[in-house]
Amino acid sequence: MTTASLVETTAVELRRLIGTGELSPVELLQACIARIEALNPAVNAICATDYDRALLAARQAEAMVIRGEPLPPLHGLPLGVKDLQLTQDLLTTFGNVGLRGNVPKRDTALVARLRAAGAIVTCKTNTPDMGAGANTRNSVWGATGNPFDPQLNAGGSSGGSAAALATDMLPICTGSDTGGSLRIPSALCGVVGLRPSPGVVANDDRPLGWATLPVLGPMGRNVADTALLMSASAGPHPMDPLSVGVHRDAYWPLRPADPKGLRVGVIEDFGACAVDPMIRRTFRRRVDAIAREVASCEALGWNLEEAHRAFDTLRAENFVAAYASIWRTAPETLGPNVRANLEIAWRLTLADRAEAHLAQTRIMRRFQAAFDSIDLIIAPVTPVSPFPWRHLYAESVDGRPMRNYYEWLALTYIVTLATNPALSLPCGVDEAGMPFGLQLIGRLHGDAGLLANAQALEMVFESSAELRRPRPDLAQLRSPRPELKSIVTHPPLFGGGAERAGGDAL
Repeated sequence: MTTASLVETTAVELRRLIGTGELSPVELLQACIARIEALNPAVNAICATDYDRALLAARQAEAMVIRGEPLPPLHGLPLGVKDLQLTQDLLTTFGNVGLRGNVPKRDTALVARLRAAGAIVTCKTNTPDMGAGANTRNSVWGATGNPFDPQLNAGGSSGGSAAALATDMLPICTGSDTGGSLRIPSALCGVVGLRPSPGVVANDDRPLGWATLPVLGPMGRNVADTALLMSASAGPHPMDPLSVGVHRDAYWPLRPADPKGLRVGVIEDFGACAVDPMIRRTFRRRVDAIAREVASCEALGWNLEEAHRAFDTLRAENFVAAYASIWRTAPETLGPNVRANLEIAWRLTLADRAEAHLAQTRIMRRFQAAFDSIDLIIAPVTPVSPFPWRHLYAESVDGRPMRNYYEWLALTYIVTLATNPALSLPCGVDEAGMPFGLQLIGRLHGDAGLLANAQALEMVFESSAELRRPRPDLAQLRSPRPELKSIVTHPPLFGGGAERAGGDAL
C-alpha cells in the first residue's frame, strides 16, 4: 500500500489492518507525519507536534500486536487533539498569546480516555484564540486555510481538526462545540463532526459543571470513523456532574438504519436566521433528493427568535466563568472575540439569566415534542459559503447586518440551546464549489440513533456524484502559504505552567 493510499484509508479499516497484523502502527504514523509535512504548510491545520513520543507509542502498539495481546478499540490510530484540550507534556496554547509556553502536567479526561483506548496523540490542531469564533485564526499559530481554497476560512473553532481530516493528515481528531464549533468546520471542509448530547462525552475541565452549552465530541472523515471515535469517547467521569453512563456498545459496531423508514422534519432558518439565497437553493436541492429516499419529509414552521438573546446571555455566562480572572489581571492577552462576550456579561442581570434559562427550556421542549412524530430534523449548518479567512467573521448575511461576531452561526447555536445531538454530514458542494454540509439533529440522548441515521443517508449520497463527500485537490496544496502565519502577534505576558482549561468556546 502506498503512503497516499494508506493515509486515505478509513480509520475503521486501518484499525482492522492493525488488528490482523497486516499494518504496522509505526508505518501508519510515519505515513501520517509525511502527509502533515507535505501539506500542512498550505493549510496550517497542525500546531504543536509530539512525534518522538508518538513513535515510541506506535512501537509499543506494534509490540502488543506481535505478542497477541488484547487490543483496545483505537489501537495504533494517530490522533489529532484540538488545542483547547489539555495534553500532558505537550504544548497547549488555546491559540492565546498569554499561553504560548503552556505545557500541562496532565491530560484532560477525554484525552486520557482516548490514550487508554489505544489512540496515539500525534499533534495539536489549530483553533481561534480561546476557541472564540468560527474562523480558525490566532496570534500564536496564524490562520488555518480551507483545504479547498486556502485563501478562505476553514470554519471554527475546530478548524484545524477539520482541515487535517479533509487532507488525510490524520484518521481521527477531537473537537469541541458551544455554538457550532464541531459542525461548522466539518461542513466547510467536507468531513463529519458530531456534537453529542451534553454529558455523553465527559468533560472534567468545564468551568461551569452544570452548563449544557459546551461539549466535547468526535470528528472523522465519514460517519463510521466518527462513531468508532465516539465509542471510545463516551462514558461517565466523577468530575463532570452532567456525565451519563453510556457503554461503548451503544455506538460500536454501528448499526445501519433503513432510510426508507425515516420520518424527516426539515427547517431552513428556524424562523430566526439570516441565510444566503445560494445556501437556501443548495439546501432545497438536497432536501428534494432526500425526500425521494425516506418515508416522509415535512416542513417545520417554527419561529425561534427568542434564541438569540438566550444564547447571548448563556454564552456570556460561560465566558465569565472561564476568563474573568484573566480579564482582571491581563486583559490585553484576550482576543477581541473573547472580550466581546465578557462585555456582554458585565451588562447582564440575574433576571436576564433567568429569562435565558426559561427561553432555553421552551426551545428544548419544542424540539423534544417534535420527535414524537419524526425521527430526524435536517437543517443547514452555515448560512454562507466560506469567506476569506482575513475577515474575522461574516459581518452581514443576505444583506442583514450581524449584531456581533457570532450571530451568523445561529443555525447551529439554536440547536445547541435545544441540547439535542447534531451531526454535520458532507453533501456535495455549493454553487461556489465549496463543501456543503447538512445539519442532522437527533433525539436527546439518541446519539447512537443519530449516527445510524446519518450513515444511512451517507450511503445514499455515496451513490451520487452530486451528493457524495467532496475531496480537495491535493495537488494544489503542495506549495506553502506563508501568509497563513502572518497574523499580528504579541509577546507572551505569562509563560509556562499557566495551565488552564474551559476554552470550549464556540
